[in-house]
Amino acid sequence: MPKVHVDLPGRAYDILIGRGLLAQTPDLIAPFLRRKRVVIVTDSNVSTLHLGALQGALDGAGIAHASLTLPAGEGTKSWDGLTQTVEWILDQKVERGDLVLALGGGVMGDLVGFATAIARRGMRFVQIPTTLLAQVDSSVGGKTGINTRHGKNLVGAFHQPTLVLADTDVLATLPRRDFLAGYGEVVKYGLLGDFEFFAWLEQHGPNLHSDPDALIYAVQKSCQMKADIVMRDETEQGDRALLNLGHTFCHALESATGYSDRLLHGEGVAIGCVLALELSARLGLCPQEDPSRLRAHLAQMGTKMRLADIAGDLPDAAALLALMGQDKKVQDGKLRFILTRGIGQAFITSDVPATAVLRVLEDALKERE
Repeated sequence: MPKVHVDLPGRAYDILIGRGLLAQTPDLIAPFLRRKRVVIVTDSNVSTLHLGALQGALDGAGIAHASLTLPAGEGTKSWDGLTQTVEWILDQKVERGDLVLALGGGVMGDLVGFATAIARRGMRFVQIPTTLLAQVDSSVGGKTGINTRHGKNLVGAFHQPTLVLADTDVLATLPRRDFLAGYGEVVKYGLLGDFEFFAWLEQHGPNLHSDPDALIYAVQKSCQMKADIVMRDETEQGDRALLNLGHTFCHALESATGYSDRLLHGEGVAIGCVLALELSARLGLCPQEDPSRLRAHLAQMGTKMRLADIAGDLPDAAALLALMGQDKKVQDGKLRFILTRGIGQAFITSDVPATAVLRVLEDALKERE
């Protein structure tokens, strides 16, 4: 099966990608088991769809298990959710050599990853991502954390998984909106560092949901690109910030919409990438046709790509700019943007006039009128 190796000294692991991996979980985790027992943390949506299949596979292999089901949604990625998860893991007498399985999307991966980073000062966990967004992004690279009243992902730790199992078959259960939201992260990889991949997505993206081989390739390519960057810069001291293309805008929009289902994270990333390319074009950094080319592709996919696609009220441009100032990427009081010199040529800069950002936001908001 396709495999991406994340070669970090002392913390190396594999990302396995393919069909039917959920049923193969016992065999795939067997090399890491010190005793035939695991615990599973999942959410209420995923437990209905996939927990039974995982439990059945573990039963068939004689691996004992216990499971915790948490409420689905971003609200679970909180101090309360973290406390509940850590206390439950300790209640289960999980040892440092045991495995905790994180079954779900990005919320579960981030929460369980952080819980295992701090329980017993560090435990092993396996990511079993069940959304496209989690398979191509949040399950890879070791970023874990929770949200607070100050913003998203502001409390966390870098804690690499022991293994990632990306079963592309489970993506068939995703609502179309969630699949398209995950695609926002996929297209980001082409924009930030691989023009040929972006061109491939223009041709194959609309068929990913119905073409299993193309879907596996898109997930593998995305994971490889992220892994390559993580291996160069595990803790985001430099190049890893490239992965935040579109995210400075996205996080402000998520905050403005209350981290609700008005705007899914991947939708915010897609909109943020459009705004980042528009800002790049206006600053004379990339060809004027690049933002239009991205919009045309996202329109072909049927995903959100404009502020006008977000239901309900939004703050004005000045307020959105202020929300951007709360982003983790602020350094020395300056916002760091990921801009492009062309599709596939992203770079990091703090040299962006606030007035230029304000104009981009103002024009984008006018489309809502």
